[in-house]
Amino acid sequence: MPAAPSPEAPKAPTHSRVTLTVNGAPHTLAVDHRTTLLDVLRERLGLTGAKKGCDHGQCGACTVLVDGRRANSCLLLAVAQDGSDITTVEGLAALGDGELHPLQRAFLDRDAFQCGYCTPGQLCSAAGALDEAAAGHPSYATDPAAPPAQGPVRLTADEIRERLSGNLCRCGAYPNIVAAVEDVTRT
Repeated sequence: MPAAPSPEAPKAPTHSRVTLTVNGAPHTLAVDHRTTLLDVLRERLGLTGAKKGCDHGQCGACTVLVDGRRANSCLLLAVAQDGSDITTVEGLAALGDGELHPLQRAFLDRDAFQCGYCTPGQLCSAAGALDEAAAGHPSYATDPAAPPAQGPVRLTADEIRERLSGNLCRCGAYPNIVAAVEDVTRT
């Protein structure tokens, strides 16, 4: 039988200091190693836009941008994001030069929400999808006959639906969400 640990044995640390740049502002915090980025955003920084839906990475309500890429913040440990640049739905306006981000304006114009619970995640996911397509990253729906990585991927309705498929909307606002994203691709 292994010996029981001595009561004087040093305990492993349970907290670490991390610095996150959230919506352009640096935040240095001591966080428990088990704390998710979503919980830090909501409970420590008061940014309640990202929602805790399923808490299993399946609904997309918690989607934020981490270093410009979309991510389910409920699946990310905050300590692993030390030094990262995080954009939440509250920070999207800053990407739109202080006004509403074009996606936020399009969602309002197209009435692309009903209850609004999924809207912050939908907006962050759409912003990430636009950037991915602009960089030429294909999706499952991208035409395989198209020349590889030769410029932006054209965002058809099928492309938009595929790229946003990780974000669920119980109200069924999908047609208006797709239309809003299409509006932004035309500007």
